[in-house]
Amino acid sequence: MALNKNHLNTLGTDCASAEARFLMLISALPKVSVQGYDKERRVIYWNASSEDIYGYTQEEALGKCLEDLIIPALMRDEVVSAHEKWLSEGVSIPSGELALQRKSGDTVYVFSSHVMLSEHTDSPEMYCVDIDLSEQHTIRCELEKLATTDLLTGLPNRRYLEMALKERVEKAERDSTSLAVFFIDLDMFKDINDTLGHTWGDKLLRSFADRLIKCVGETSFLARFGGDEFVVLIDDIDDNKSLEDLAEEIVDCCKESFSLGTENVFVTSSVGVCLFPNDGTEVDTLLKNADAAMYEAKEQGRNRYSIFSDDLSVLLHQQRNIASRLRVSLENDEFTLLYQPQVDLRSGNIISCEALLRWTPEITEHSVPPDIFIPIAERTDLIISIGSWVMEKACEQARAWRNIGIEICIHINVSGRELEQDGFFERLARCREKYALPPEAIGLELTENMLIKSDEQVLLGLQKQRAMGVEVSIDDFGTGYSSLSYLKRFPVSHLKIDRSFLENAPESDYDGALMEAIVHLGHKLNLKIVVEGIETQTQLTYCQRLGAECAQGYLFAKPLAASVIQKRLECQQ
Repeated sequence: MALNKNHLNTLGTDCASAEARFLMLISALPKVSVQGYDKERRVIYWNASSEDIYGYTQEEALGKCLEDLIIPALMRDEVVSAHEKWLSEGVSIPSGELALQRKSGDTVYVFSSHVMLSEHTDSPEMYCVDIDLSEQHTIRCELEKLATTDLLTGLPNRRYLEMALKERVEKAERDSTSLAVFFIDLDMFKDINDTLGHTWGDKLLRSFADRLIKCVGETSFLARFGGDEFVVLIDDIDDNKSLEDLAEEIVDCCKESFSLGTENVFVTSSVGVCLFPNDGTEVDTLLKNADAAMYEAKEQGRNRYSIFSDDLSVLLHQQRNIASRLRVSLENDEFTLLYQPQVDLRSGNIISCEALLRWTPEITEHSVPPDIFIPIAERTDLIISIGSWVMEKACEQARAWRNIGIEICIHINVSGRELEQDGFFERLARCREKYALPPEAIGLELTENMLIKSDEQVLLGLQKQRAMGVEVSIDDFGTGYSSLSYLKRFPVSHLKIDRSFLENAPESDYDGALMEAIVHLGHKLNLKIVVEGIETQTQLTYCQRLGAECAQGYLFAKPLAASVIQKRLECQQ
């Protein structure tokens, strides 16, 4: 059907009306900027939201070039090139998030899409549709801050540290400069938490962080690594004198006391230092080596710094090799238990024995003594698996002896890592149940340092074990920290006096006084005394005179295989 003139007029009127409505719509869109540009990128359209988002009125914007209005200086050449390429080659500008510029110079974040109208004519027009992302960007920045900031101290957290260290390593590599990593740990911080509570512990961490900020300056990067550990990154420092001076300053941060409520508390710190690129070129390696140097400082007595060295590198390499061989030996069951008898000093009978772990790999040269491989295992999760193996074998041996009428307690040594694991006491109960053992069949030996660091949950678990009849001994008593003040909190049955107290006690008034004081204290607390390291008849007579109940040492027997000690126990019956 042909259209008459009236129809055409009506159609034209409708189109004009639709276009007007469309222009009104896009002009009124909230938070959606719509701009039109000619082939020279001069503004031909600028809606109301463009005014809100970019700050230019329509009168100010019309006729101005895109790159002179809202494009930051660093992006201008790229934007002009992209527009010209679209016109000449038909390569459209992809949509994406952009950081553009307001009239005030402030950055505004938008999601920008582009369309070209009349593309293949002499008068192409490019329209930009920009969605304001300011609120989303603010929220994203807040979330990013939460994800990368330690909420207690306000410092960057471990995640941010690792990103910053990676960037600084890359920069130092490009510029052929150095980078120092300082790993800082507060000494005995757990004691503050345990004695004063976590509130004051948190205040101490904040105060220490404030002191570190003043110490290392704003040009350095300071982060809280976790717990009571902090890391400082300092660019372009390579001479040992500067390194040592700064490390000493960090240690000295703790010279003055910290005010916590009504108390002034003194703490110390241990600091480990390593350098890029001498001590590592990867983030993990640098942090690990600085951490290793920090532990070296702790082992040297705390309240000092240690700089990573080739010797320490060799030691770490050896420890990694030992740890690797330990894992293989666990899979191949290349361990054994020896048993050292504990003797009743009144009757002379063996009343219990301590299970002692030995490493027996197929390649004998790979073996090292317990005082070397056990600390290495304790620094990793290996000690958990090794401890489970010891518990299983000790229970198995206790069952075998009880089957032939030998009912003595086997004491196993428990590490702090094991005790901290969820379910340790449940695992012990299951193991006893598996071998149908009463609670008193397996005793636990723990160091006093481990008990000092234990939380209330662990102490509660030990109290329940004691209530069931489990013997709990403090091993190497007297060699730890604050022994007497903490002793009343420990749910223990036996004190094992370290051999160092006994060695000269029979001849030395001073050492003898210490021995007598420990024995007297133990008896006042209804604890049984076990003296370690008895090697001479004189020492034995001395311990009997003091009234110690039990002893172990080479005078009675070295650690023995189960079959050997079994024969002794059978003769004793």
